[in-house]
Amino acid sequence: MGNRLSKIVTRTGDGGKTGLGDGARVDKFSLRIVAIGEIDETNSHIGVLLCEDLPQDVRAMLLDIQHDLFDLGGELSMPRHTLLTDAQVAKLDEWLAHYNADLPSLKEFILPGGTRAAALAHVVRAVARRAERAMVALGADETVAPAPRQYVNRLSDLMFVLARVLNRAGGGSDVLWQRDRTMGEAE
Repeated sequence: MGNRLSKIVTRTGDGGKTGLGDGARVDKFSLRIVAIGEIDETNSHIGVLLCEDLPQDVRAMLLDIQHDLFDLGGELSMPRHTLLTDAQVAKLDEWLAHYNADLPSLKEFILPGGTRAAALAHVVRAVARRAERAMVALGADETVAPAPRQYVNRLSDLMFVLARVLNRAGGGSDVLWQRDRTMGEAE
């Protein structure tokens, strides 16, 4: 699978092209490279979230997701190659059901925030949504298997649920949007 990097600075990208895992050279602004970059950014934000004090089951889940996202990036870098499977999408569905089971029903929209860990989970959610949009754009031009797109869609849902779980684990609650709030008067 792909080449192992023996050195980081190769200068082969100085002209605005980069190499895919299958050896093809493409523009750095190609839809495929944009999608790979969005997946990498999602994974990097999960790395920041993992710096927080998290329940052990959440930590293990996030590490597993990081490996899946690396597989997903690998799949995107090798057109017509499959690394992410329906089983990985199903695993996210199971985690969604598990973590959502004990949460109260929502009656209002939630603002990103609460504990630092929850706020970081919301950042991962937003970046994963952007990654999904990039994959949909790529899929309009080239063949992209459904499992990677489904995975990122489920991941953003899971990060929303996880933010709610992390707010409760941190002793707080969701930050609710207040539709009819009144503006404070200037002092």
